[in-house]
Amino acid sequence: MSRFNLPDLGEGLQEAEIVRWHVAVGDRVEIDQPMVAMETAKAVVEVPSPYAGVVTALHGKPGDTIATGAPLVDFRLESEAAATTTSSGGVVGHMPTSDEELRETPVRRQVAGSSARTRAVPAARDLARRLGIDIAGIAGTGRDGLVTVDDVMAGGLNAAPRATPMLGLQQSPSAMRPAGPTHDEGELEVLRSLRRAMAQSMSMARDNVMECTVCDDADIECWENGSDYTARLLRAIAAGCRAEPGLNAWFDSASQGRRIFNHIDVGIAVDTPDGLLVPVIRDVGSRTPPELRAEINRLKVGARDRTLPASDLRDFTFMLSNFGVMAGRYATPVVVPPAVAILGAGKVSRDVVAVGDRIEAHRRMPLSLTFDHRCVTGGEAVRLLGSVIADLELRS
Repeated sequence: MSRFNLPDLGEGLQEAEIVRWHVAVGDRVEIDQPMVAMETAKAVVEVPSPYAGVVTALHGKPGDTIATGAPLVDFRLESEAAATTTSSGGVVGHMPTSDEELRETPVRRQVAGSSARTRAVPAARDLARRLGIDIAGIAGTGRDGLVTVDDVMAGGLNAAPRATPMLGLQQSPSAMRPAGPTHDEGELEVLRSLRRAMAQSMSMARDNVMECTVCDDADIECWENGSDYTARLLRAIAAGCRAEPGLNAWFDSASQGRRIFNHIDVGIAVDTPDGLLVPVIRDVGSRTPPELRAEINRLKVGARDRTLPASDLRDFTFMLSNFGVMAGRYATPVVVPPAVAILGAGKVSRDVVAVGDRIEAHRRMPLSLTFDHRCVTGGEAVRLLGSVIADLELRS
C-alpha cells in the first residue's frame, strides 16, 4: 500500500478543503488522472494522482479540511515501479509524494495560557490566540490529534478560556453573547474557504496597518452615456500612481521599508456567493480601455466560477473596491498588507453643484481612499486622490 499525502498546493498554505472527489474506493487510476478538487484560500485546485493503481482509501469527505502533509489517498500499486515522485513542483503534472507520512515537527513556542506541546497548524494557533482560547483545551481532529482551524472554530466555544490580557477576566465568545432565550438562534456556521480566508486577512490588516481614509467627489457630468466606469477608474488609478508612486507600493514592517513598483497591478474586489475574491489586473497603466474591459470580464467570470489560477489572485500593488455598483456612497475600505492603498468608488448620484452663478445637477462619483499612514503621508494621499479626480473629470 502506498499513501499520498496532501502536498503544498503552491502557496505555502497550511490546509485545503475537499470540494469533490473524482474517484471512489476500488477505482483504478492512472498517473496524472484528476482525483480530487481541493479549495484553498486562493482557488479551487485539481489534484492529480501520482500513481497508477487502485484506490483503497479516501481520507476525508467533501467539506473536510485537510492539513498540508496529512494523508489524502491510499493506493494498491500494480507495480511499485509505477510509483512516480518528483523533487519539486505544484499541482500541474506530478505531485511530490512519498510512501512515508509527512509529520509536523512541534514548534515549542511558549504562548501564555496554552501548552507549548499542543500540536496545531499555525493558522489554528493564531486564531486561538486572537479569540483568547486555550488551544490545549481543543480536541484536534487532524492526524495524531493535530488541531486545525475548523477545530478552533467548531470546538473553541467549549474550550477553556484564557485570561483576557487587559482585564484579567475569564471570557469566551459564548460568554459575550447577550443573555436571554436562545431557542431562535441560528445554527453556528463555521467559516470555510473564502470566508475563512477573508476573516484571517482582515484580522491581519487590523493588526498590521495604520489606516487613514480621505474622501472626495469626482464630477463626471461630461461623461458620455454608456461609459465604462470600471475601466475609467483603472485608468484614473494609473494616473494617480504616476503622480504619487509611493502609494503603488508594498510596506515591509519588519525592515521598516517600502518597495515602490513601476508596474501597476490592481486587485479588484469581487463579491461572490462564497465570499470575497480579489483577482488582479496586471500592468493597468499600459492597457487600452478595450483591453481593460476584456480582462475585467475574464477575471469576473473566473472569480465567480472559481476557475482562476493562483497567479491571478496575488501580488497586487494597489486595490480597487467598486462597491457603488450596488449601494453606498462613502466607505473606509480596508488595506490588505503588504499593499499600502485602496480606492473605493461609491454610487454615482446627481448632486446640486454651483457652476458660476448657476445651480446645476451633476453626476458625481464619491471616492474614498484608504492608505497606510505608517509609510504614506497625508499629502501624498490627497495628491494621488486629486490626480484620480482630475483624470475622471476628463470627457474621455
